[in-house]
Amino acid sequence: MQKQAKITSKGQVTVPIEVRRILGVRPGDKVVFESDETGIRVRPLRAQNALTKYRGIGNPGIGAGRKGIADCIKELRGE
Repeated sequence: MQKQAKITSKGQVTVPIEVRRILGVRPGDKVVFESDETGIRVRPLRAQNALTKYRGIGNPGIGAGRKGIADCIKELRGE
């Protein structure tokens, strides 16, 4: 596959949809540019845990982990 993209004056590139699909990236995802003796490679930057980016999404205002939950409960109880 060979695709072309234009670099803007700000150094930005629109990645063609076919390339985004192959890489499995969506808006907001990060990519890494790696160079070696054969050229430059682009690969998606994956979190160690696939669910990391969703941590805390359902609990606005509550800290992460047991301490955050315990602190929230204390606050609700007025302690």
